[in-house]
Amino acid sequence: MGLLERLRKEWFILGIVLVIAVARLEPAVGVKGGPLKPEITITYIAVSAIFFNSGLSLKTEELTSALMHVKLHLFVQIFTLVFFPTAIWLFLQLLSITPINEWLLKGLQTVGCMPPPVSSAVILTKAVGGNEAAAIFNSAFGSFLGIVITPLLLLLFLGSSSSVPFTSIFSQLFMTVVVPLIIGQIVRRYIKDWLERKKPPFGAISSCVLLMIIYTTFCDTFANPNIDLDKFSLIIIVFIIFSVQMSFMFLTFLFSTRNNSSFTPADTVAIIFCSTHKSLTLGIPMLKIVFAGYEHLSLISVPLLIYHPAQILLGSLLVPTIKSWMVSRQKALKLTRQPKAPVKV
Repeated sequence: MGLLERLRKEWFILGIVLVIAVARLEPAVGVKGGPLKPEITITYIAVSAIFFNSGLSLKTEELTSALMHVKLHLFVQIFTLVFFPTAIWLFLQLLSITPINEWLLKGLQTVGCMPPPVSSAVILTKAVGGNEAAAIFNSAFGSFLGIVITPLLLLLFLGSSSSVPFTSIFSQLFMTVVVPLIIGQIVRRYIKDWLERKKPPFGAISSCVLLMIIYTTFCDTFANPNIDLDKFSLIIIVFIIFSVQMSFMFLTFLFSTRNNSSFTPADTVAIIFCSTHKSLTLGIPMLKIVFAGYEHLSLISVPLLIYHPAQILLGSLLVPTIKSWMVSRQKALKLTRQPKAPVKV
């Protein structure tokens, strides 16, 4: 494979490196209130574009069948909103005796309490070729659950409470997730033949939008002047975050590929990403509300600011490996289901 061909194939990973480098050089461009106005272009336009794109590319019957896949939805939501925060809490009991900054450890707990994201898990599932309809359903449904459950989990594990504006968050989710998805499905009905004939690059479009989200996320991280912590704690937190992600991705893979699980390889892909990804879009506003007035709010936010880009980076790097496994597994299952030819005597 030539260099140009390799670069063309890995353009998304190269794009990630490029946008991070640009964000590091001039973070002021993509921060909230900056020239790009990410509070509008990312929070509303980019996320809406991703779900409109998904609604346009998804066959209605695939989305309908995803709604009926109750076992998969239960697995994802229980893992995300019950197992994940509980496991982190148990792990932090051990880390509490270490010299790691206590507010960063509290930040790790808040990561565990967050709902799934409304974009990255869907895009990575689509990039692999997994069950995109299930990923969309669980991202949207998990986000709605998170509006109620995440503040309760924060109260349970950290003892902090505040009045959360459910109405405003719910309306934002409705306008940026549900409405674009429905509009995409309606538009698809009218241009279905054209879509089948032209086959637009839906995956590439979503990936470009995700690069915008990564860029603005890193701009916020690099531009935050209140982040004041020792390098030891920061390095350990980064290591813990990547270790947690890898461990939980492996756990979901093991659970969803058991012989009696009844999940298809495409289902497993959606489960891996939806169960282990956490929402920055919902998370940061909730932290600002629940921990309003905390002088250590910026430190509490650091693990989530790291976790969000880390999950995209790690997921993107694992796309080829997971895709290779899924394709080979599907071929193996197809061969085992084919009736054996009768032996001629």
